[in-house]
Amino acid sequence: MKGLILSGGKGTRLQPLTYTLAKQLVPVANKPVLFRVIDTIREAGVREIGIIIAPHTGEEIKRAVKQANFDAEITFIMQDEPKGLAHAVRTAYEQGFLNDDERFAMFLGDNVIEGGIGALITDFDQHPEWNAQVVLKEVPNASSYGVAVLRPDGSIERLIEKPPVPPTNLALVGIYMFDGRIKDAIYAIQPSKRGEYEITDAIQWLLDNGNRVYPHIHQGWFIDTGKPYDMLEANACVLEELTPAIAADAVIENAQIDKRVTVQAGAVIRNSIIRGPAIIGEGAVIEDSYIGPFTSIYHRTTIRNCEIERCIILEDTNISNLPARLQDSLIGRNVTLTRNGTLPRAMKMNLGDHSVVYVE
Repeated sequence: MKGLILSGGKGTRLQPLTYTLAKQLVPVANKPVLFRVIDTIREAGVREIGIIIAPHTGEEIKRAVKQANFDAEITFIMQDEPKGLAHAVRTAYEQGFLNDDERFAMFLGDNVIEGGIGALITDFDQHPEWNAQVVLKEVPNASSYGVAVLRPDGSIERLIEKPPVPPTNLALVGIYMFDGRIKDAIYAIQPSKRGEYEITDAIQWLLDNGNRVYPHIHQGWFIDTGKPYDMLEANACVLEELTPAIAADAVIENAQIDKRVTVQAGAVIRNSIIRGPAIIGEGAVIEDSYIGPFTSIYHRTTIRNCEIERCIILEDTNISNLPARLQDSLIGRNVTLTRNGTLPRAMKMNLGDHSVVYVE
């Protein structure tokens, strides 16, 4: 079995951070979301992985993945236009990554899931008569998703894209298993009203033509990291799953660090309090500061004389002397954020790469 990761998209809901950074490379708990997806697929025993990329972020994603040196055979597949998920699958066939009769797992590259997909792949492997399997999750706001209606035998009867009045609360969450019949489906469907080839239409074509499609109802958490709040939620969930550790070469002087904190290689923490779950990245410097729960400080970032809580702060950034607690924020790479006067008791912001902000 092969894995197919969809890693295109412009990440407009995460701007300004994604003006200069592919959304799949934004880290949660100091690991890019895309890398977590690759690890999830590898842990399920899949070694051949295709990554769908787009022209505007493709080279950046290729460089990052190659530098990470995954133990996998990775093929990059360029999707020239954002014409939908089914079009991405079609591109994988046309560029020779997928064969006509091949079974594969498809995973959206900006999603984070609890527990991996090993059970899903095992389930699909044990049912060779199934043509497709989709992951569903009970959600409170099903009208924002594609939803599934099940038959009495547990198989899927039909899919409905973002219904105003959902007939069920079972939402599609971006993980799919297919056999070769999906190729017939993606070539048979027409573009939707928004001009895209929808994977839900392809799965509905399978259903309408007598194919067997079954659900896997996920019981753990699942987050689409498309918006800042969702990214912070994913970061919090992953931080709670980490096994905390302090690197042997970390420098810790006059600091209070609780047992839920991970400190990576070469980090320096002085005269500070760190409350977990939290992670301090490689070569980061934390001085005279308070770092609160659900915070990720990425590599080589410096924090001095600040209070920070429930934030994601990317690499090579300098934050100092803030007059108020920074919370619920996404801060990009190479940012300078410092005090230039006096002001409030709390701040919240999302800053793109290379920002320079003086708080007056």
